Amino acid sequence: MKQKSITNILTIGFALFAMFFGAGNIILPPIIGLITGEDWSSAVSGFTITAIIAPFLGILAVLFSGDEFTDLGKRINSTLGLVLATMIILSIGPLVAIPRTAATTFEVGLLPIWPNFNPIVSSVLFFTVTLALSISPSKVVDIIGKYLTPLLLILLTIMIVMGILHPLDVTKDTGVGAAESFRRGFAEGYQTMDVLASVIYAGIIIAAVKAKGYTSQETKTKVTFLSGAVATSCLLFIYGGLVYLGATSGYNVAGDLKRTELLLYISNHVLGAQGTVALSLCIALACLTTAIALVCATGTFFSQLTNGKVSYKVIVIATCVFSAVLAVNGVDQIIDYAGPFLGIIYPITLTLIVYIVLFGKVVKRKLPFVGAIATTTVFSLVQFYVGMTIDKATEDSFEFQLNQWIQKIPLYNYDVPWLLPSFVVFVLVYIVSKK
Repeated sequence: MKQKSITNILTIGFALFAMFFGAGNIILPPIIGLITGEDWSSAVSGFTITAIIAPFLGILAVLFSGDEFTDLGKRINSTLGLVLATMIILSIGPLVAIPRTAATTFEVGLLPIWPNFNPIVSSVLFFTVTLALSISPSKVVDIIGKYLTPLLLILLTIMIVMGILHPLDVTKDTGVGAAESFRRGFAEGYQTMDVLASVIYAGIIIAAVKAKGYTSQETKTKVTFLSGAVATSCLLFIYGGLVYLGATSGYNVAGDLKRTELLLYISNHVLGAQGTVALSLCIALACLTTAIALVCATGTFFSQLTNGKVSYKVIVIATCVFSAVLAVNGVDQIIDYAGPFLGIIYPITLTLIVYIVLFGKVVKRKLPFVGAIATTTVFSLVQFYVGMTIDKATEDSFEFQLNQWIQKIPLYNYDVPWLLPSFVVFVLVYIVSKK
């Protein structure tokens, strides 16, 4: 392979990695390791599927369908594609991801330096800056992003390598088991929201590949695939390393465990006080650049959706105000309320991605894909309903019986009870519609 091609692949690969590696995501892996203990590798396997492999498949799904998400949406139904795109933008925008960046900045970036800082003041300041730089984009954002991501990666790499060479403690049997560890890792991977982001980011990556001169479908696919391999390798090292650090942290859980406190505990014991301050500031600034990018994306999407009837500035202001209110709740509460919502939209998006990647070149009709997505939607809604009601259900209640039935479905223990039924419906609809 030519030197220029290798350089292009590495450049695009690191750009893709930077897109997926949201600063807010680094608070997720350590707690998985702490909970799963000696079965941390099983947890990494589950987390890898939903947080690393699936997002890469999202890029490929768009690539196999065209050049951007709208092309992927057309493979099922334009209206359904638009609804799904709206749900995705809300997820990676004002409902979950944007508030979480502000909450992470407060808990990781400010509290270690100013322990008595007010969360409301922090949220107001964060979104004042975000609003100013989103309405009038500045080169400051590009400069921070250009130098901050490498610096953050260097600090994390140092922390992971030092933590591996000099672990704080040994891994312990937490009683979770390998299967449950895999499931926890798989479910926690939803919280990265990278599968949702991947179908939106795909257009940017594919455009970058084409701009480098790879315009034919063959070369475009090859370069995108190899660039994705670079990005996934980096993500696996960072996420896997952080899970291991959590498993060997020896952190004493007393009362409610906060994800940010665990990360700071590990950082403080591995990097020392000064290293922790540097890491905290990098994460805080990286969260700010992420928030600005997401606010801009939200404003652009809804402005185009309304054909300019609602202006970009109005949407940006509304997004910042709404996100500022939610951010005060804190990282863990945002993750808790996001769980059920992501439990619906994530499987739907994952179904679309997997079936397009596996069967998109062979199956050209829309109905089989619609059938598979509809089946996944039903199962996701049922799981959502059961999850909301099971705590108060009695053994003879409908909710309890429904939960018992769901648990008997193959692959339930791996948090994908929708996979086999959706495949059966996909095949049946394909056979029937072929006649």
